[in-house]
Amino acid sequence: MADNKTKSTKPANKTPPKSPADPAKERAAKRLSYESNSSHEGAMAAELSALEEAFRKFAIHGDTRATGKEMHGKNWSKLCKDCHVIDGKNVTITDVDIVFSKIKGKSSRTITFDQFKEALQELSKKRFKDKSNEEAVQDIHKLIEGKAPIISGVTKTISSPTVSRLTDTSKFTGSHKERFDPSGKGRGKAGREDLVDASGYVPGYKHAGTYDHKVQGSK
Repeated sequence: MADNKTKSTKPANKTPPKSPADPAKERAAKRLSYESNSSHEGAMAAELSALEEAFRKFAIHGDTRATGKEMHGKNWSKLCKDCHVIDGKNVTITDVDIVFSKIKGKSSRTITFDQFKEALQELSKKRFKDKSNEEAVQDIHKLIEGKAPIISGVTKTISSPTVSRLTDTSKFTGSHKERFDPSGKGRGKAGREDLVDASGYVPGYKHAGTYDHKVQGSK
Protein backbone atom coordinates (compact mmCIF):
# COMPACT_ATOMS: atom_id res chain seq x y z
CA MET A 1 0.00 0.00 0.00
CA ALA A 2 2.81 2.36 0.80
CA ASP A 3 4.31 1.73 -2.63
CA ASN A 4 1.01 2.53 -4.36
CA LYS A 5 0.69 5.79 -2.46
CA THR A 6 4.20 6.73 -3.40
CA LYS A 7 3.61 6.09 -7.10
CA SER A 8 0.34 8.03 -7.15
CA THR A 9 1.94 11.10 -5.65
CA LYS A 10 2.65 13.73 -8.36
CA PRO A 11 6.11 15.21 -8.51
CA ALA A 12 6.36 18.74 -7.26
CA ASN A 13 6.48 21.50 -9.92
CA LYS A 14 9.91 23.03 -9.57
CA THR A 15 9.28 25.77 -12.23
CA PRO A 16 8.54 29.02 -10.41
CA PRO A 17 5.36 30.81 -11.50
CA LYS A 18 5.83 33.66 -13.92
CA SER A 19 5.54 37.09 -12.45
CA PRO A 20 2.96 39.40 -14.03
CA ALA A 21 4.29 41.43 -16.92
CA ASP A 22 5.50 44.92 -16.16
CA PRO A 23 3.82 47.40 -18.58
CA ALA A 24 6.65 49.90 -18.20
CA LYS A 25 9.26 47.30 -19.16
CA GLU A 26 7.20 46.22 -22.19
CA ARG A 27 6.94 49.80 -23.40
CA ALA A 28 10.67 50.30 -22.93
CA ALA A 29 11.41 47.14 -24.91
CA LYS A 30 9.13 48.24 -27.75
CA ARG A 31 10.73 51.68 -27.80
CA LEU A 32 14.22 50.19 -28.01
CA SER A 33 13.09 47.92 -30.84
CA TYR A 34 11.58 50.85 -32.73
CA GLU A 35 14.67 53.01 -32.27
CA SER A 36 16.85 50.15 -33.45
CA ASN A 37 14.76 49.77 -36.62
CA SER A 38 14.71 53.54 -37.18
CA SER A 39 18.47 53.80 -36.83
CA HIS A 40 18.87 50.97 -39.31
CA GLU A 41 16.62 52.71 -41.80
CA GLY A 42 18.51 55.96 -41.23
CA ALA A 43 21.79 54.20 -41.93
CA MET A 44 20.34 52.80 -45.15
CA ALA A 45 19.25 56.29 -46.21
CA ALA A 46 22.69 57.68 -45.36
CA GLU A 47 24.22 55.08 -47.63
CA LEU A 48 22.31 56.58 -50.58
CA SER A 49 25.00 57.37 -53.10
CA ALA A 50 25.58 60.89 -54.36
CA LEU A 51 24.80 59.64 -57.86
CA GLU A 52 21.40 58.27 -56.86
CA GLU A 53 20.66 61.44 -54.92
CA ALA A 54 21.30 63.51 -58.04
CA PHE A 55 19.16 61.10 -60.07
CA ARG A 56 16.22 61.60 -57.71
CA LYS A 57 16.56 65.38 -57.68
CA PHE A 58 16.44 65.55 -61.46
CA ALA A 59 13.71 62.88 -61.64
CA ILE A 60 11.25 64.97 -59.61
CA HIS A 61 12.17 68.30 -61.21
CA GLY A 62 9.07 70.03 -62.58
CA ASP A 63 6.76 67.12 -61.69
CA THR A 64 4.91 67.25 -58.37
CA ARG A 65 3.63 63.68 -58.84
CA ALA A 66 7.06 62.15 -59.46
CA THR A 67 8.43 59.72 -56.86
CA GLY A 68 12.09 60.06 -57.81
CA LYS A 69 12.38 56.40 -58.77
CA GLU A 70 11.96 56.95 -62.52
CA MET A 71 13.12 59.67 -64.88
CA HIS A 72 11.46 61.06 -68.00
CA GLY A 73 13.39 61.82 -71.16
CA LYS A 74 13.02 65.58 -70.68
CA ASN A 75 14.65 65.47 -67.25
CA TRP A 76 17.30 63.09 -68.54
CA SER A 77 18.26 65.64 -71.19
CA LYS A 78 18.31 68.43 -68.61
CA LEU A 79 20.58 66.40 -66.36
CA CYS A 80 23.01 65.82 -69.20
CA LYS A 81 23.00 69.55 -70.00
CA ASP A 82 23.25 70.89 -66.45
CA CYS A 83 25.99 68.41 -65.47
CA HIS A 84 27.97 69.03 -68.67
CA VAL A 85 27.71 65.48 -69.89
CA ILE A 86 26.84 67.14 -73.19
CA ASP A 87 29.98 68.91 -74.31
CA GLY A 88 28.85 69.72 -77.85
CA LYS A 89 31.78 67.79 -79.29
CA ASN A 90 31.94 64.18 -78.18
CA VAL A 91 28.41 64.05 -76.77
CA THR A 92 25.51 65.99 -78.27
CA ILE A 93 21.82 66.24 -77.46
CA THR A 94 21.17 63.74 -80.25
CA ASP A 95 23.48 61.21 -78.61
CA VAL A 96 21.65 61.67 -75.33
CA ASP A 97 18.25 61.07 -76.95
CA ILE A 98 19.48 57.98 -78.79
CA VAL A 99 20.91 56.41 -75.65
CA PHE A 100 17.70 57.11 -73.72
CA SER A 101 15.57 55.43 -76.41
CA LYS A 102 17.94 52.48 -76.47
CA ILE A 103 17.99 51.90 -72.70
CA LYS A 104 14.33 52.39 -71.80
CA GLY A 105 11.73 49.69 -72.41
CA LYS A 106 9.82 49.70 -75.67
CA SER A 107 6.52 50.61 -74.04
CA SER A 108 8.05 52.75 -71.28
CA ARG A 109 8.58 56.48 -71.23
CA THR A 110 10.93 56.52 -68.24
CA ILE A 111 14.12 54.89 -67.01
CA THR A 112 14.97 53.52 -63.57
CA PHE A 113 18.16 54.24 -61.65
CA ASP A 114 19.76 51.00 -62.88
CA GLN A 115 18.89 51.91 -66.47
CA PHE A 116 20.22 55.39 -65.77
CA LYS A 117 23.61 53.92 -64.89
CA GLU A 118 23.53 51.86 -68.08
CA ALA A 119 22.84 55.01 -70.10
CA LEU A 120 25.76 56.80 -68.43
CA GLN A 121 28.01 53.88 -69.22
CA GLU A 122 27.03 54.17 -72.88
CA LEU A 123 27.74 57.89 -72.93
CA SER A 124 31.01 57.57 -71.02
CA LYS A 125 32.53 55.75 -73.97
CA LYS A 126 31.90 58.79 -76.15
CA ARG A 127 32.50 61.49 -73.52
CA PHE A 128 35.90 60.16 -72.41
CA LYS A 129 37.29 58.33 -75.41
CA ASP A 130 40.91 58.39 -74.27
CA LYS A 131 40.25 56.60 -70.99
CA SER A 132 39.51 53.02 -70.05
CA ASN A 133 35.90 51.95 -69.59
CA GLU A 134 36.21 51.96 -65.82
CA GLU A 135 37.85 55.37 -65.67
CA ALA A 136 35.33 56.82 -68.12
CA VAL A 137 32.41 55.63 -66.00
CA GLN A 138 33.97 57.07 -62.85
CA ASP A 139 34.58 60.43 -64.52
CA ILE A 140 31.05 60.70 -65.89
CA HIS A 141 29.69 59.85 -62.45
CA LYS A 142 31.78 62.66 -60.96
CA LEU A 143 30.12 65.12 -63.34
CA ILE A 144 26.73 64.24 -61.86
CA GLU A 145 27.32 63.31 -58.21
CA GLY A 146 25.84 65.81 -55.75
CA LYS A 147 24.36 68.00 -58.50
CA ALA A 148 20.83 69.42 -58.68
CA PRO A 149 18.76 70.96 -61.50
CA ILE A 150 19.75 74.48 -62.46
CA ILE A 151 16.77 76.80 -62.37
CA SER A 152 17.61 79.33 -65.04
CA GLY A 153 15.67 82.21 -66.48
CA VAL A 154 13.85 84.89 -64.53
CA THR A 155 10.49 86.19 -65.61
CA LYS A 156 11.13 89.46 -67.42
CA THR A 157 8.81 92.44 -67.34
CA ILE A 158 7.12 92.87 -70.68
CA SER A 159 7.30 96.42 -71.95
CA SER A 160 3.78 97.53 -72.82
CA PRO A 161 2.82 100.94 -74.26
CA THR A 162 -0.34 100.90 -72.18
CA VAL A 163 1.50 100.20 -68.92
CA SER A 164 4.15 102.78 -69.79
CA ARG A 165 1.49 105.44 -70.41
CA LEU A 166 -0.25 104.68 -67.13
CA THR A 167 2.94 104.85 -65.05
CA ASP A 168 4.71 107.80 -66.73
CA THR A 169 3.83 110.81 -64.54
CA SER A 170 5.14 113.26 -67.13
CA LYS A 171 2.22 112.34 -69.38
CA PHE A 172 -0.47 112.86 -66.73
CA THR A 173 -2.98 115.65 -67.27
CA GLY A 174 -5.59 117.50 -65.20
CA SER A 175 -5.87 116.77 -61.48
CA HIS A 176 -3.63 113.71 -61.80
CA LYS A 177 -0.75 115.87 -62.95
CA GLU A 178 -1.02 118.03 -59.81
CA ARG A 179 -0.37 115.03 -57.58
CA PHE A 180 3.26 114.63 -58.71
CA ASP A 181 6.24 116.98 -58.88
CA PRO A 182 8.41 117.21 -62.03
CA SER A 183 10.63 114.33 -60.78
CA GLY A 184 7.63 112.02 -60.51
CA LYS A 185 7.50 112.02 -56.70
CA GLY A 186 4.06 112.23 -55.13
CA ARG A 187 3.18 115.55 -53.49
CA GLY A 188 0.93 113.93 -50.87
CA LYS A 189 -1.90 115.99 -49.46
CA ALA A 190 -0.73 119.09 -51.32
CA GLY A 191 -1.46 117.33 -54.58
CA ARG A 192 -4.98 116.35 -53.57
CA GLU A 193 -6.27 119.46 -51.78
CA ASP A 194 -5.98 123.23 -52.12
CA LEU A 195 -4.03 124.19 -49.02
CA VAL A 196 -4.48 127.71 -47.55
CA ASP A 197 -1.30 129.77 -47.55
CA ALA A 198 -0.95 131.22 -44.06
CA SER A 199 2.42 132.87 -44.67
CA GLY A 200 0.91 136.38 -44.82
CA TYR A 201 1.89 136.98 -48.44
CA VAL A 202 -0.60 137.71 -51.16
CA PRO A 203 -1.30 134.51 -53.11
CA GLY A 204 0.81 134.43 -56.25
CA TYR A 205 3.32 136.99 -54.97
CA LYS A 206 6.59 136.21 -56.77
CA HIS A 207 8.98 137.66 -54.19
CA ALA A 208 7.72 135.75 -51.16
CA GLY A 209 10.50 134.96 -48.67
CA THR A 210 12.96 137.56 -49.99
CA TYR A 211 12.44 140.20 -47.30
CA ASP A 212 15.17 139.02 -44.93
CA HIS A 213 17.61 138.76 -47.79
CA LYS A 214 16.92 142.30 -48.90
CA VAL A 215 17.23 143.69 -45.36
CA GLN A 216 20.56 141.99 -44.81
CA GLY A 217 21.80 143.25 -48.19
CA SER A 218 20.92 146.83 -47.41
CA LYS A 219 22.90 146.68 -44.15
